[in-house]
Amino acid sequence: MNSIRTFGTDVSAQSRLMQLAVAGLLGLFVVGFVGFSHVEAAHNAGHDYRHSMAFPCH
Repeated sequence: MNSIRTFGTDVSAQSRLMQLAVAGLLGLFVVGFVGFSHVEAAHNAGHDYRHSMAFPCH
């Protein structure tokens, strides 16, 4: 069995891949929602956060 030992637990490669996929999809959803949000407060919060992390957005 292909597994990774982390903090005393065995995590299979398939489980690790699923975790990465879910985290990536969640990240894309959050970035997409905030970036194209018509709710001004959400859009401005995302915009300010991108600037605070030195990530160019325009």
